Amino acid sequence: MKLTGVELRRIEMPLVAPFRTSFGTATSREALLLRVVTDEGEGWGECVAMASPLYSSEYVDAAADVLRRFLIPALARTDRLDSGAVALALAPFQGHRMAKAALEMGVLDAELRAAGRPLARELGAVRDKVACGVSVGIMDSVPALLDSVAGYLDEGYVRIKLKIEPGWDVEPVKAVRERFGDEVTLQVDANTAYTSADARHLARLDDFDLLLIEQPLPEEDVLGHARLARQIRTPVCLDESITSARAAADAIRLGACAIVNIKPGRVGGYLEARRIHDVCVAHGVPVWCGGMLETGLGRAANVALAALPGFTLPGDTSGSGRYYRTDITEPFVVRDGHLEVPTGPGIGVDPLKGELGDVTRSVEWIPGQPVL
Repeated sequence: MKLTGVELRRIEMPLVAPFRTSFGTATSREALLLRVVTDEGEGWGECVAMASPLYSSEYVDAAADVLRRFLIPALARTDRLDSGAVALALAPFQGHRMAKAALEMGVLDAELRAAGRPLARELGAVRDKVACGVSVGIMDSVPALLDSVAGYLDEGYVRIKLKIEPGWDVEPVKAVRERFGDEVTLQVDANTAYTSADARHLARLDDFDLLLIEQPLPEEDVLGHARLARQIRTPVCLDESITSARAAADAIRLGACAIVNIKPGRVGGYLEARRIHDVCVAHGVPVWCGGMLETGLGRAANVALAALPGFTLPGDTSGSGRYYRTDITEPFVVRDGHLEVPTGPGIGVDPLKGELGDVTRSVEWIPGQPVL
């Protein structure tokens, strides 16, 4: 293929309810969508960077800038474009994994649509549906949390993840366990909110038979996670620290994690995500697919990834209604605790013209000719 150009589309979607984590509260989702046009067809990519650099150093404005000035021109210079060529073409540019992942996703979608092949089959999926977990944000009170968890269990979610931070950890976890019992699969996510000095406090969570504790310490503190893993019984899962297959292999070798959360945007794309999956499978480490409040476009691709054999734990592949009253694609609906894997070519879904238009804030066309 040859790159004709890329459309950068800024959108903003209101959330059904505020979503609070240890790094802030979101009431809407600003996102950057990419429509990648080639001489053989087109595909969609979604950049998972947030409006502000809170979860990571990347943010929407920076992603748009690096795509416009560097990444798209570099890709335009590629004579024979396919998804496998994207990482090589973009390798000279340091970081910006979320922007690179969005561009790779768009190229991959265009390539597979032109060939009539589904993304799930291309990645190596072995299931036609995936188990759904849900991420529950930090609440104003424990009763509000219990009401929220009850609602998600009624909807059929098979795993509950509680966001935690200092001052909101042991008490809410204990309350959920006492209310809903040991049969509920329960895990917690700290989003780097603790330090190694909190090890004794975090060990108090061992009493609640949690599936895992996700990313308790800062991203760079892999050795700290290895020490913490020896001090608590709850399995440590890494999220922000896993930026590549090499990082995953190193973390596993150091004993810093027993479980890995794979987010394609965080690691530079779905092909690198598959490599991380393969590394973890080779080491007997279970993985699951995290979420970044994706629209139906990113959700479709995540569900395809989560159908690979190593994804043995329910991920944050929630239904569209968990975050949005109206999605920009046909909504993903949880049935019997699962989402169906799209079977159409590419990511298997298309944006709905009206719904996409309603949330669009700006559109910019970047031609596929290198900037001289």
